[in-house]
Amino acid sequence: MNNLVSVPKNGSLANSNSNQNHTTLSSWLDDIFNRDLPSVFTSNFNMGMTLPKVNIKETADAFEVEMAVPGLKKSDFHIDLDNQVLSISTETKEENEIKEENYTRREFGYSSFKRTFNLPESVNEEKIKANYDNGILGIHLPKKEEAIQKPARSIKIS
Repeated sequence: MNNLVSVPKNGSLANSNSNQNHTTLSSWLDDIFNRDLPSVFTSNFNMGMTLPKVNIKETADAFEVEMAVPGLKKSDFHIDLDNQVLSISTETKEENEIKEENYTRREFGYSSFKRTFNLPESVNEEKIKANYDNGILGIHLPKKEEAIQKPARSIKIS
């Protein structure tokens, strides 16, 4: 005998096979509201902003972070460094109100994101710089002097 129980999304443990021939209005409604809906219906319409794409490049003397975030202003960003964790976040709110003689229309908008990165110990935290230009947030993370890759050199034999 099989002891495994199939649990539907609504969490009901009732035996679904016993009522298979008797469809009621409530079970029909349960089926409609508990079935897998396309992601467009289940997504939160008020989120507003998706997680921005990030490019990270390492050079001999630094790490370069580029984040595509068009449509924002420099003042919209919060960049924090805490215990070798770099956090980049933004939160924007928009409120529009149009008043006419017979109606008032109010629209609210809210969008935010937060990305965090664990920095390697080789980053010189005191010299980190950020800039925002043409929708790209750039963060320059210079390496500590001892971590900078030295050029190859020849050693003469004496």
